[in-house]
Amino acid sequence: MARLAFPVFLVVCFSLLRVSCSRPPRIRKAVSPGAADEDDVKAQIEKLWQEVNSLKEMQGLQTVCLRGIKVHRKCYLTSEEPRHYHEANEDCIAQGGTLATPRDVMENNELRDYAKRSALGSKDFWIGVADIVKEGQYVDVNSLPVTYFNWDRSKKQPTGTKRESCVALSVAAQGRWYDEVCRSLKKYICEYVIP
Repeated sequence: MARLAFPVFLVVCFSLLRVSCSRPPRIRKAVSPGAADEDDVKAQIEKLWQEVNSLKEMQGLQTVCLRGIKVHRKCYLTSEEPRHYHEANEDCIAQGGTLATPRDVMENNELRDYAKRSALGSKDFWIGVADIVKEGQYVDVNSLPVTYFNWDRSKKQPTGTKRESCVALSVAAQGRWYDEVCRSLKKYICEYVIP
């Protein structure tokens, strides 16, 4: 029996050797340790860069809030120089905001009081409401329908003429609104949403 076991053992070993030799060798793809490290470093740098930009944005917003006022997760800042409506909106966008759009009576009153305090002598300010696209359909600067209005009804506002498509807040009229020719020069109020 021992004599028979040895030849069987050799046949089994020879068979296993032949099977393992007939398979193509597994080739590992060489990955240099430096390439993986480099990708990791790049990812970390990108993440840090995003955090730095976020912090810069927050710092800029804090500066705006310190110079202006903070109301209901928004900051407002009045302009230094009068501009046309579209120039005013572009300036607000360039600073990271939009023209202010009061959404309720409380926001409107806060804007009125702030405008009165911050720009002595100025009576009218552009706000982010207009009916440029369709006469009588007032939208904000993001083209969303406006649901709160504070028209100066004593002056029959809005007048409804096609020339007067942009809206101003009048400090002299206790924060009431009127529509005006967009090319008129007025100071304006920018709005910045606090994330």
